[in-house]
Amino acid sequence: MQYAYDIEKESTVNIALKTDPPRILTVAANGLEFCVETRGPADGEPVIFIMGLGAQMTLWPEALLDRYAADGYRVIRFDNRDIGLSTRLRARLEGHPLKAMALSRLGRPIPAPYTLHDMADDVCGLMDSLGLESAHIVGVSMGGMISQVLAGNHPRRVRSATLVMTSTNSPRLPMPRLALVWRLSGVGVKGNDEDSVVARSLDFWRAIQSPDYPTPPHEVRDRLINDYRRSYHPAGILRQTRAILATGSLSPITRRIQVPTSIIHGAADPLVRPQAAEQLQYLIPHARLKLIPGMGHDMPAPLLETIAGQSLATIRQARG
Repeated sequence: MQYAYDIEKESTVNIALKTDPPRILTVAANGLEFCVETRGPADGEPVIFIMGLGAQMTLWPEALLDRYAADGYRVIRFDNRDIGLSTRLRARLEGHPLKAMALSRLGRPIPAPYTLHDMADDVCGLMDSLGLESAHIVGVSMGGMISQVLAGNHPRRVRSATLVMTSTNSPRLPMPRLALVWRLSGVGVKGNDEDSVVARSLDFWRAIQSPDYPTPPHEVRDRLINDYRRSYHPAGILRQTRAILATGSLSPITRRIQVPTSIIHGAADPLVRPQAAEQLQYLIPHARLKLIPGMGHDMPAPLLETIAGQSLATIRQARG
């Protein structure tokens, strides 16, 4: 099965996007190349969607993106570095992963090829390459951490921020549930072939999905198969994990966020616990917090309108 996207190489820095239907580009930024998709009116206000740890841009629900485009926004999503069809790095990790996790909980320095600050610079570079002075930002999980770095350190580049099921990365926050930590280790199903990876990923998805809004298993399985065939790069996931650990707490940066901000979080999230959302609101007192009952660490179809509605209200607030 061949993935249906055509990838159009672009060698110039400033790219004029004139087409309204979804379009795939390869964009040079921050010394790397990124797979980028745009949709919606070319002259609409830009909204950049930043995905989480180990996830390709294809994890964004199509219906969610179309909701923004239908409201006249220029929707931009991309594969983060080291994942999907963006540049794969080759740097080796130093030290055992468990030692890195322990040092992170102690607030100690951790060696890493890059950090979330570098990934925030990637987004700034993409904006430069796309000719954007600023944009609205929607970040989920690790993408929400990157969004905090952007809004706190580069306030002129961010018009509004929507932070979905994310945290400040503080070591003081509760750990994921123990059963989930077991699944994160990948115990039980080994191998990098398609069947093994899909089985392992499906087991993990069942553990984090919204208990009140479960996605039919065949839909999840089909998406996992498509994503595996599009790109499978486990070394990139390890480096992204190390980037999170090496960055440490974002609290000092998060306190500086002044743009209109929404915090959206699942009350049943077993991975990034709801206390993380409460801490974000404490640090960003002007932010609007929406805790959604029965929502886990995913974006199920029945909740997309709720998520989009909260985010779009914050975007309209930023527009004044």
